Amino acid sequence: MGKNLRGRELGKGLSQRKDKRYSARFVDKTGQRQQKYFDSLAEARNWLNQARLEDENTGLAPFEMVAEKILKSDDAHIAFKDMTVDEWYEFWMENIIANLAWNTRRNYRDRYVQNIQPVIGKLKIQNVRPMHCQKIIQNMDKDYAGSTIRQAYIAMGTMFRSALMNDVISKHPLDGVRCTKPARSASDIKYLTIKEQEAFLSVARRSHNYNQYCLILETGLRTGEMIGLTWDAVDFEKRTLTVNKTLEYRHSRGTWKAGPPKTASSYRTIPLTDRAYEILEEEFARKNYRKQSPELSTTLEYVDRISGQTKALCMEDLVFINYRLGMPAKNSSYDTHLYKLCDEAGIKRFCMHALRHTYATRAIERGVNPKTLQLLLGHSTLSMTMDRYVHVTDDSKWEAVRRFQMKDV
Repeated sequence: MGKNLRGRELGKGLSQRKDKRYSARFVDKTGQRQQKYFDSLAEARNWLNQARLEDENTGLAPFEMVAEKILKSDDAHIAFKDMTVDEWYEFWMENIIANLAWNTRRNYRDRYVQNIQPVIGKLKIQNVRPMHCQKIIQNMDKDYAGSTIRQAYIAMGTMFRSALMNDVISKHPLDGVRCTKPARSASDIKYLTIKEQEAFLSVARRSHNYNQYCLILETGLRTGEMIGLTWDAVDFEKRTLTVNKTLEYRHSRGTWKAGPPKTASSYRTIPLTDRAYEILEEEFARKNYRKQSPELSTTLEYVDRISGQTKALCMEDLVFINYRLGMPAKNSSYDTHLYKLCDEAGIKRFCMHALRHTYATRAIERGVNPKTLQLLLGHSTLSMTMDRYVHVTDDSKWEAVRRFQMKDV
């Protein structure tokens, strides 16, 4: 890890020289060291990310060549007779699922590179059979959780389904292939009971991240939605908060990435509770007095999922930034801090997403209509809300019995 002149880590391949210029360097596929110098850290990072990406794709069949095969051939089966799974995968990623959420595409790429490609990447796509797909699943059984194996299964299924729909293949090679290792059930997902929530908030009150934790418990925001929240999305007059973008830190590239919400259903406007309103008022009152890093002047562009237009997120407009660094806190940093608070509160450790699960559970306990909760959480289906995000606590069971007995009298 390189550092700047003040000793702060900048990320792999980046460093600051005594003349205050920034160095960006990496070793390419041929073993040659590539290095350039820039006046700003942002320029150095942009060049490094682009150079690494171009080097990573060196030697791969360009997806434009694959597209040409598709568009110019009268017989798709002839056009694809020599195509490998690797070639179809690259075309599929760049053209067919390019508009999916970045996290989804990252999961597909991880499972393909780590598990699928070693088994079938070099095979001609028309020669892939169920036994090859079953081999991939079997290879993962010992070392991977059931949920991760299912991710690989879904990635294969989605990729080959697109090939089938485009007449690249005549039969889906996953037919008859099954995942037998159980995935994590809804009951395994962590949420806070009322007592745990009270204990956590009592300890978290001394934390600089207290308002972030409370806002998720009051609104059900995803972590990336909370990190990417900007003041133009907050309407104090109408007392609402609009979710229309996300922000996350990509550790592999050492950069921040703005993007659209997870799905089309994730775009939503949330009425603010009194507590949520107070939190945002408090943050707004001190926004001009907080520490701000020079990098906070960066504007990040992203493609809006609904309109297809290029939009921008100005990081200076973020509601929450780290008090010490003057930059937004990373998702992983929040989780690390949460673990410490859990230990101090004497409760089982949980991650940021558990706060969203807790919000959903409290909402149902307090009588919120399930369909309304679905819209507040930004889910596309009611089953997702009820099956995965709403948890029945022991307290709620006893309360249900008490209500039943009262009506029976």
